[in-house]
Amino acid sequence: MAVASGAVSVVGREGPGPGVTVVWSRLVGVGAMNSPRYRPAGLLVGWRGHRVLLDGGGDAAPGERLDGWLVCDERAELMPQIRRTARALGVTAAVAAFEAAGVEIVPLPVSHTSHPTYGYLIRTAGAQVVWAPEFWVFPGWAAGADLMFADAAGWDRPIRFAGGVGGHASVLQVAREACDRRVGRLVFAHIGRPSIRAIDRGERLPFGEWGVEGCAYRV
Repeated sequence: MAVASGAVSVVGREGPGPGVTVVWSRLVGVGAMNSPRYRPAGLLVGWRGHRVLLDGGGDAAPGERLDGWLVCDERAELMPQIRRTARALGVTAAVAAFEAAGVEIVPLPVSHTSHPTYGYLIRTAGAQVVWAPEFWVFPGWAAGADLMFADAAGWDRPIRFAGGVGGHASVLQVAREACDRRVGRLVFAHIGRPSIRAIDRGERLPFGEWGVEGCAYRV
């Protein structure tokens, strides 16, 4: 599987350790931009003394030491704040790959908007986890993942950006495709206002579950 091209770097490279798996992946936020209810979507991944944050920002800051801060979109509105917080923690927030102690976190492209954006594939010897909080087209490289954190900006219809340059897939669409592509566990972790209204109405997901801030997920 090819690593995304462009301004992608590799940080934290170490020799792989035997039999290492991701110990935990904790959601620090599950909200879309300007969510009235949730912190910005972010995932904190930890294993064998390593801690890497994916996205987040705003109130969804890690609050502790980090070995890396990886983002999906270097032009996102939260990036100025994310960069300041990252610098204070001694790391650089960027689209990048991270590898340490047998765990590899790789950025892979997603179709989302007019400029390059990415999701992340977290690979261990025995499992694959996908972080893809924003996309217009379901990423083919997420097929067969043991655990996938996915876009939930729209509920029953996609959200199209002005000018037709991309947007967000709908929850119902993502649920169907994740099921068809044999994703083991689907967690919606970029919850937008249409999905919040669906939650408040008591709508049921055909596949998957709503992400919960502060919850840890294991594979």
